[in-house]
Amino acid sequence: METLLEPLAFPFFQRALLASVLAGTVCALIGSYVVLKGLAFIGDAIAHAAFPGVVAAFLVGAPYVIGGGLAAFASAIAIGWVSRRARLRVDTAIGVVFAGAFALGILLLSRIESYVGDLFGFLLGNVLAIGADDLVALLVLGGLVIVVVALLWKELLYATFDPLGAAAAGLRVSALDYLFLGLVAVTIVVSLQAVGIILVVAFLVTPPAS
Repeated sequence: METLLEPLAFPFFQRALLASVLAGTVCALIGSYVVLKGLAFIGDAIAHAAFPGVVAAFLVGAPYVIGGGLAAFASAIAIGWVSRRARLRVDTAIGVVFAGAFALGILLLSRIESYVGDLFGFLLGNVLAIGADDLVALLVLGGLVIVVVALLWKELLYATFDPLGAAAAGLRVSALDYLFLGLVAVTIVVSLQAVGIILVVAFLVTPPAS
């Protein structure tokens, strides 16, 4: 037991553990709606779409949370807008936005001449590198997601199971859909450094699916 608890004496391990618990909690919470809506692909898509924002933040010296968050949120809203305006299936809109955004991220990354380990860390995650400022930002964003879901869980659930009935009952289903996409985007930003772009979809889908 002492061997298992010994790493907890190190601050970086404490931050890593707290960030992992937060990512797992928020992903399981939002992932329940993702699975119920049949949008398992959306987590992977928005996670990849956040990549150009992370690279852009690195290029200008801004916090990755801001760059990745803006890119993820913009991509989530774009998915909703494209699916509604172009009358495409949501999975088709996801594919269009996902491919374009990730290609932009790769293009920006290719403009950096030297090897950038920090950016490759976001592909696979680097939970032990989470600093105190990063943890504070993740706690704020994760807490925001939890509070919003706690306040609107009934409305989100109604719009998920029966969108026509929810609209007839007076709920603004389109607004709830955009809100849900925004929550998915924030959830992915919370999880990026902990589990990486590649594994975030597993965090979103596997626990709720089980």
